[in-house]
Amino acid sequence: MHVEVREPAAPARKLSRVTPAIEVRGLHVTYRRGWRGRPLHAVRGLDLQVEPGEVVGFIGRNGAGKSSTINSLMGFLEPSAGEVSLLGIPSADPASRRGVGYLPEVALYYPWLTAMETLQLYGELEGLRGGELRRRAGEMLERVGLAGREGERLQRFSKGMLQRVGIAQALLGNPRLLILDEVTSGLDPVGRRDARDLLLEQREAGVSIFFSSHELTEVAQLCDRIIVVHGGRVIAEEELGDLMRRLERFTLSAALPPGNDPPRAGGRVLRGRWSAEFTSVYDRDLAAAELEKAGYLGIDRGRQEGDLEAYFVELVQGQVS
Repeated sequence: MHVEVREPAAPARKLSRVTPAIEVRGLHVTYRRGWRGRPLHAVRGLDLQVEPGEVVGFIGRNGAGKSSTINSLMGFLEPSAGEVSLLGIPSADPASRRGVGYLPEVALYYPWLTAMETLQLYGELEGLRGGELRRRAGEMLERVGLAGREGERLQRFSKGMLQRVGIAQALLGNPRLLILDEVTSGLDPVGRRDARDLLLEQREAGVSIFFSSHELTEVAQLCDRIIVVHGGRVIAEEELGDLMRRLERFTLSAALPPGNDPPRAGGRVLRGRWSAEFTSVYDRDLAAAELEKAGYLGIDRGRQEGDLEAYFVELVQGQVS
């Protein structure tokens, strides 16, 4: 799929090959619960890095520290400790946001503005002007499925439609880095597919993408790598391709001849068929050869894709907060 990419309107710092799109070192974020309340440590010594052109999924349970980390990246929170940079520039410097497209978990817009007026407002903040701004805003509204709704006020929009406006806003300035917090929140299945296609286009264009999501199906389809956080700390970091291959399961089933016992421990018998699951295709095929030698018929070999949700649940349930 081809997508046309233009240079950002705002001045942009040219990346070297070794400059990470995002770099976080020893990040701590602490909130105070009232004047005398005990501090809440939302992020505790977090390290992460996103390379240019990489798509990274940032996943964890509610309260794991995802949004606090993202707010620190965007300069909305001053870290209690640690270093954060975007495109090689410290996040405390407003210049770090040039070339960055951002979508918060909860986006609040002026309800009396139209969709077009909203994008024109954000586009001016990006440095776009005049006909170029109107053209780009119209293109993005059409791309997120809001063609023909440009002149409607946002107070009439559903949550999913507002999320589409937010995605259009994040992509408006042709960013080199996208930071998205729950990008598919409120979207119906068609909206999730459209958002996924848009992000795939951005990935093909070399845009770095860092996004949090509870929709692990989206994570599995989009990401090069995942970072799992729990209790404000990174508890796992995996190349997604390697992880999904490791999570693959291989199945084997066969009709159980009368009077024969099941051939291997760990299998099960249901309605006259024996079945078992293996972690490698080699073990499965070895067991199939044993079944054939023993005269079993109707032998079926199968493969089950890795289950990212099961991996995530098992991982976080094994943690002590």
